[in-house]
Amino acid sequence: MSEKFHTITAPGVSLTLDLDVGHIRRFEIEAGGRTLTPLHTAPWVEDRSITEDPAMEPCLKYLSGDFFCAPFASSDIEEGSPNPHGWPANSRWEVLDEETRGDRTTARYVLTKPVMGARVTKEISLRGGHPFAYQRHTFDGGQGEVSAASHGMTRFSSKGRLSFSPKAYADIPTLAQEPDPSRGRSLFKCPARFTDLTKLPLADGSLVDLHDYPVAEGHEDFLMLVEAKESPLGWAAALRPPEKDIMLSLKNPADYPVTFLWFSNKGRYYAPWSSRHSGVLGIEEGRAYSAYGHKASIEENELSRAGIPTSVMLGGSVSLSHAVGGLPLPEGWREVAAIVAGDGVLRVTGDSGETLEVPYDPGFIGTR
Repeated sequence: MSEKFHTITAPGVSLTLDLDVGHIRRFEIEAGGRTLTPLHTAPWVEDRSITEDPAMEPCLKYLSGDFFCAPFASSDIEEGSPNPHGWPANSRWEVLDEETRGDRTTARYVLTKPVMGARVTKEISLRGGHPFAYQRHTFDGGQGEVSAASHGMTRFSSKGRLSFSPKAYADIPTLAQEPDPSRGRSLFKCPARFTDLTKLPLADGSLVDLHDYPVAEGHEDFLMLVEAKESPLGWAAALRPPEKDIMLSLKNPADYPVTFLWFSNKGRYYAPWSSRHSGVLGIEEGRAYSAYGHKASIEENELSRAGIPTSVMLGGSVSLSHAVGGLPLPEGWREVAAIVAGDGVLRVTGDSGETLEVPYDPGFIGTR
C-alpha cells in the first residue's frame, strides 16, 4: 500500500506532505522555546463523510497548508483536468528521492499525471535554523501554456494584521465568490480596482482597511494584488497576535508577479464548508489572470498586455520558486513595515523600527 504522508526534517523544522494531493499537511518550526504552526489545515480532512464522498474533488477533501496549482482556478483547457487547480492539487505525487547534506534536507516528488504533457516535479528543502519551507516546482516538456500558483493558507483565531511588499494596485474580479445567498455570502464590490489598500470597497458602499483581519464577518471573497515594478522581493506577512507569530510568504516577482488573497470566513453554507471554515486567509502567489481560469490566463488579457506574465510557456524546462515560513512575534509589534533579503539573512522590520534577523537562503528564490 502506498504511503499517504512523507515527512522531512532538519534541525528545528519539519514538514509533512500529503502525497495523495501534494498539499503540505503539517509544517512546524521550533523557535523561542515553542513550536510555530503558521499554515492552516481544513477541519474536515479526517472527516470520512467528506473524504469518502466520490463527488468531491480531492483538493477540497484534503485542503491544507500550501499546494501547487496548474492551472490556477478553473481548468477549462485540458480535458479531464480536475476543477479547481488542476492535477497538481488533486492527484498523487510519488517520492523521487530525499537527501540530507549537513543541516539541509531536500526531497523531490513527481506528479503522477502530466500537465499539458509536461512532467511536474516538486522540490522542498528545509535547512537547520531556517524558519522556511523552500519550494520549487518544475515543468519539463509539454506543449502550450498553463497558469500556476502556490496556494498558501493561514488562519486567524482572532484579529490580526497584514502587510505586503509594494503593490501597483488591487483588483476584485467581476464575479463574486458566492453570488447565491442560499449557498453563501460575498461582501466585496465586484468588480473594483483600488491603489490605496486602506480603502477596500464593499458592495454596500463602505470602505475597509485591507491590512486588518478580518475585514468583515461571515463572507467568502477574493482579490488580486499586482506587484509593483520596483519590488525586488515579493512578500506578505500575516501578524497573528493570539498565536504570537508571523506567517511569511516570499517570492521572486519574476516567477509570481501577483498575489491572490482568498478570504474564507464562514461565508459558505454547504458541505464541506458548512459555515465552519473560519478566519482563513489564502495568501496565494500566482502567475495567472485573477480567478478567471486557464483559458483567460493564456489568452491576451489586461495583465499580459501590460507585460505581466499570466502563464508558463511549456516545452523546455521552467521552474517557479516560493517560500513560506513563520517567526515568533516580537513583543510590541503591531505590523511588519519592511522585509529585505540580505547575505544569508532575512531582515524583518516592525512598525517600531526594531529589526529581526533570521537565517535565509536568498539564492533559492532570487530577486527581480
